[in-house]
Amino acid sequence: MVDTMERPVVVGVDGSNGSLAALDWAVEEAARLRLPLRVVYASLWERYEGSMSSFTGRRPAEEAAAQYIVASSERRARLLSPDLRVNAVTVPDDPVDALVEESRGAAALVTGSSGRGAVKEFLLGSVSLAVAGRADCPVVVVRGEERTVEGMADRVVVGVGEADEAVSAVRFALREAEARGCELRAVRAWRDPQQPTDPLVMLDSAACAYEEQAAAVLDEVLEEAVAEHPGVSVRRTVLEGPAYRVLLGSAADAGLLVLGATRRQGRSGLQLGRVSHTVLHRAACPVAVVPHR
Repeated sequence: MVDTMERPVVVGVDGSNGSLAALDWAVEEAARLRLPLRVVYASLWERYEGSMSSFTGRRPAEEAAAQYIVASSERRARLLSPDLRVNAVTVPDDPVDALVEESRGAAALVTGSSGRGAVKEFLLGSVSLAVAGRADCPVVVVRGEERTVEGMADRVVVGVGEADEAVSAVRFALREAEARGCELRAVRAWRDPQQPTDPLVMLDSAACAYEEQAAAVLDEVLEEAVAEHPGVSVRRTVLEGPAYRVLLGSAADAGLLVLGATRRQGRSGLQLGRVSHTVLHRAACPVAVVPHR
């Protein structure tokens, strides 16, 4: 497991309600893990206007907005957690590129579910989706109902996919459950085979075989990681149905849903499949996407 003791929790802010919720969540996360917090506002204004002289003697509107957002975010973080080490900065870069770069030295990267350009509350902002697909560290997209976002729901849920993809996600989920002092529910979905024309007993046998296979994968992934966190209570669950539906249902009353994502070769970084996309858009709680290492 990567040592995160000297790595900060990074949160991206842009002045939107979504980023305000992300900031509050990141403050609590950093305090819980006893890590520093780094607040990042990224904009291209400085690249285009920073070197230009001002004929009016006034700061550009975007510069004033950036400084206000950064200062107010830092002030809010310090009020929420006076002992927290906070560093707030403005980065002259595209928001996605800036946050992906920040992820290389972060313990976790936190974003809101929607930015200032989102049309509807349930739609995931393009920045959050792009960062979740490219970051080097776990990305937490803060979304969902008030009780799950504000920590009133303590249970952590981790979706367990293929064995070689799920280990990093399980380790992250165990660390989160341990820090919160709560239960971890490990969930794996399985699909019933197509109904054959044979007697019903054959269908039942096939279904049992698929369920047992899912349970075996769950045990394989959890075995070593659980031993490293003996104080965490782990509940293992295998459920029949589409993976996204099983995960959304299992995490309806959770404080955090953790998913794994496999890194692929190429400039695009992580490949987020249909399950991750659907869950990120529809989950009722914050979602962590953990890259496979």
